Amino acid sequence: MHMIEAVIKPSALDAVKTRLTDLGILGCTALECKGFGKQKGHTERYRGGRMDVGFMPKILLKIAVKSEDLDSTLSAINEAAQTGNVGDGKIFVYELTRVQRIRTGETDMDAL
Repeated sequence: MHMIEAVIKPSALDAVKTRLTDLGILGCTALECKGFGKQKGHTERYRGGRMDVGFMPKILLKIAVKSEDLDSTLSAINEAAQTGNVGDGKIFVYELTRVQRIRTGETDMDAL
């Protein structure tokens, strides 16, 4: 089992969700967040003056998948979120050692 954390642009959320649903991935947590990287923020106007805003709005997706679904899930996220521009995001993957569904007490693969 693996946990995928994908940081994407808010505009890519619907496309990524659709691709995940098409794959049969029905569970995903989305968090609104802010971050910066090579994109280095943007400039906004506030009371007539220009201000550099160091953090860009992003969406952090957390998706737990079976190991056999990992590659297809990564491809789906990448294809749906990629525009070719700086700031498209990043995907992080790490192994899960245990998962438990609170409602039923099911564990590991049964809990996914």
